[in-house]
Amino acid sequence: MSDLVVVSLERWDDVWRRNQYLVDGLLRLDPDLRVLFVEPPADPLHDARSRRRPERGHRSRPVGDTGRLWSWRPTKWFPRRIDAGFDGRFIRGIQDAADALGFRDPVLWVNDPRMAGVMTKTGWRTLYDITDDWAVADRPAAERDRIVEGESLLLAEADEVVACSPELEHRKAAQRPSERHPIVVIRNAVDVEDYQRPRRRPALLPAGRTAVYAGTLHEDRLDVDLVVSTAEALTGEVSIVLVGPNALGREATERVRSAGALLPGAQPRDVLIGCLQHAEVLIVPHLVNAFTDSLDPIKLYEYLAVGRPIVSTPVAGFRDELRCVGPAEYPAEVSAAARTEERSLRPGSTPGDWSSRVAEMHDVLCRMPRERGD
Repeated sequence: MSDLVVVSLERWDDVWRRNQYLVDGLLRLDPDLRVLFVEPPADPLHDARSRRRPERGHRSRPVGDTGRLWSWRPTKWFPRRIDAGFDGRFIRGIQDAADALGFRDPVLWVNDPRMAGVMTKTGWRTLYDITDDWAVADRPAAERDRIVEGESLLLAEADEVVACSPELEHRKAAQRPSERHPIVVIRNAVDVEDYQRPRRRPALLPAGRTAVYAGTLHEDRLDVDLVVSTAEALTGEVSIVLVGPNALGREATERVRSAGALLPGAQPRDVLIGCLQHAEVLIVPHLVNAFTDSLDPIKLYEYLAVGRPIVSTPVAGFRDELRCVGPAEYPAEVSAAARTEERSLRPGSTPGDWSSRVAEMHDVLCRMPRERGD
């Protein structure tokens, strides 16, 4: 394997997620590897409607200093119901970007099931990496149909399929043909050494006791009602700080802020780790439903690595490691955890490290057929 095209659900930015850790590790492991990282389309119209600064896409550009990693992002000017030809142009754009970099027979790595058409149109050997069960997420009917159709195609025809949790593997296994390799579980992890290296207390943390949540703020996962009730109940006692990109709607954002919670937005890794290390308690006020039960939360590994007290609702991952509590008990549990006398930064239990996950993914990629259909 020398060339890899990753069609991601996330941008390559300062908030590192599964794709970035795995791709970065693979580049370190394989000196011949080259990667084109395809970001989700920029959507200026949606940005404007959401009161965010509209962004445009960009041509292929180098990322970092390896000389072997590029990112590319198209622009979606209109909704698909108006511009039905966008997906076709998106796929042609991926091909053109790969051709311009000299990628002749790349391996395709798909995260977004809606982009199954890249596999069928290009004929590239394909890995489908399942990170969430988007088929059960709360989505408009048309979008859910695209997700289900794309995932069915990828499960049936991708050369390899990887899932980040045993639950996802269990849910999808029946759709994988017996003549194909079975789904491989490659869980999430953390850079243990990095997260256990002491950081200074970030200036964004308010004075007094803090309860920190780390991760993208999204209504698919975050229980907004619970965040609001907890922030209101702990006013003047514990500050709720939600650190990460804000994907909440305007109404939810205003409710959370009005309750007194702080939303400092996405932060550089050193700042994020500092927030985790210096919080009195780390919180996971997540919804418990079919979607969240499919997850293997990266924050589980990050939280365990820094060794701070954790209060979580009974969601997948956390309920296997901790005593979790429901919404009625949640504010009181956060208050009690924040008042514990233990303030050291001793690391907690040693979670999985990304280095082992990279090796597992490398093994899967290296057994890909030399040509599609082999």
